Amino acid sequence: MSQGTVTSADGTAIAYSMWGGGDPIVIIDGATAHRATTPENAQTAELLAGEFQVINYDRRGRGESGDTAPYAVEREIEDLAAIIEQAGGGRPATVFGWSSGGLLALHAAQAGAPIARLVVWEPPVVVDDARPPLPPDYVERLDAAVAEGRPGDAVALFMTAAALVPEEAVAEMRGSDFWPGIEAIAPTIAYDGRIVGDTMSGKPLRTALWDKVNVPALVLYGDNTWPALAAGARAVADHLPTATLKAIPGENHGTTADVLAPALRDFAKGA
Repeated sequence: MSQGTVTSADGTAIAYSMWGGGDPIVIIDGATAHRATTPENAQTAELLAGEFQVINYDRRGRGESGDTAPYAVEREIEDLAAIIEQAGGGRPATVFGWSSGGLLALHAAQAGAPIARLVVWEPPVVVDDARPPLPPDYVERLDAAVAEGRPGDAVALFMTAAALVPEEAVAEMRGSDFWPGIEAIAPTIAYDGRIVGDTMSGKPLRTALWDKVNVPALVLYGDNTWPALAAGARAVADHLPTATLKAIPGENHGTTADVLAPALRDFAKGA
């Protein structure tokens, strides 16, 4: 495994880890996650390194990556493009995204990033009344909490409004050892809120949302996941004419390297 940085279009340094050689596979984390908090990414990469060049990077504002204001979703698309171009040697990549990282991958494919194949795991899409939608002022409330020096309140809003964690459970979490680490990246929670946009509104996906995505896509979800996420996965697969929908037995909003690596291997090979 090697580590390094690439320089995004706005000059931001994006840190990455890389394993193996061969055709590139890029792993994108979801909200709040980064390399130091997702060991399953490294484990997946190690299982694939004999056949592929696997790259996992810290999204801007997290881990060892920098950040440059003002934020826009387009900056994160440029970050991914820089990873593919500079770390991956410019070869079109299979891109895998966890949760809201999958939405980022879809937006990047829509924008024409050099993506050969696309895999998403349980994108946070709410198209019915199976769960409450995100509040319409969600991003504004996140931004205000961070601007006013209340990062813990931003984290709490994400957990209660987006992840539907009960308020009493979040109150207990505030005293946990991991809470300061999440507070440190609280500004980036609004980044994911902007990436999510209106896909968690409880309404059908807009027709033109990803209408330019024409690469093979695989939409994965666990068959033990929340009903709303299963419905969201189906909605994304239905939206993409090139997509295959696959339920993974026994899994939920997360999975293990032993499950993920074979799915990525087969899809990247066109199996």
